[in-house]
Amino acid sequence: MNFPVFDPTDDPGPSFGELLKKTGLASSTSADVSQGGASEKAEVAHGTTVVSAKYDGGVIIAGDRRATAGNLISHRTMKKVFPADRWSGVAIAGAAGPALEMVKVFQLQLEHYEKVEGHPLSLEGKANQLSQMLRGNLPAAMQGLVVVPIFAGFDRRRSYGRLFAYDVTGGRYEEEDFVASGSGSLFARTVIKMGHRENISRDDAVNLMIRALFAAADDDSATGGPDSMRGIYPIVATISSEGYEELEEADIAARFEDVLTEFSEQQGSSTAGGQA
Repeated sequence: MNFPVFDPTDDPGPSFGELLKKTGLASSTSADVSQGGASEKAEVAHGTTVVSAKYDGGVIIAGDRRATAGNLISHRTMKKVFPADRWSGVAIAGAAGPALEMVKVFQLQLEHYEKVEGHPLSLEGKANQLSQMLRGNLPAAMQGLVVVPIFAGFDRRRSYGRLFAYDVTGGRYEEEDFVASGSGSLFARTVIKMGHRENISRDDAVNLMIRALFAAADDDSATGGPDSMRGIYPIVATISSEGYEELEEADIAARFEDVLTEFSEQQGSSTAGGQA
């Protein structure tokens, strides 16, 4: 295999996207979607609810596992939370296909930049890169293939965690404490807003994310709740000075059991109070 050689005036630099264009390997997905089949309504799989919040020492990011196509459950075990690199992560909501492709290209872009420049991109630079990818997906988004991710990471230059939310046009907004995206985001955000506090511990933050996703699943049919029969639970990851770390499924399952027990007790109390 021969590696491409560029003239100094034509060098794509650390941009992986520009490298693909220069070598003729750039994906034409957005162009193809924007030009064909606009009048044909296809059932596209959609990821639903993802959440993220700051805690004392970093940030936490989580997502349910359900993907829907119209009124059908298309996937029960979809992964929506990914490491972008060692110090950051991304959670996806929206059209599953373009979202997953975007994550893969984003990961490659960050790795390519680090290899070319000899050091990783700053956290804010990573957030800007994802913003540009969303802007490039705008023609597809206008036809219903919307992708609305959450980006979170530990800023090693400032020694604290940071959160970024986006809109379909690529607008990037840094959040102070927490953020939620997807069809169940209203319900999840309400729970987080009621329970989040400054300098919340890692353990409490994990429990809060689990409660938020449980509440979203309880009120939003597109959000998947805990499925102990199939052993399906949300993905939860923390990002701190130690890097990206995904929690063990057994840990998440045990925490969900506590939430379900508490919920059952509350329901029992409500019923008893109503009968009295």
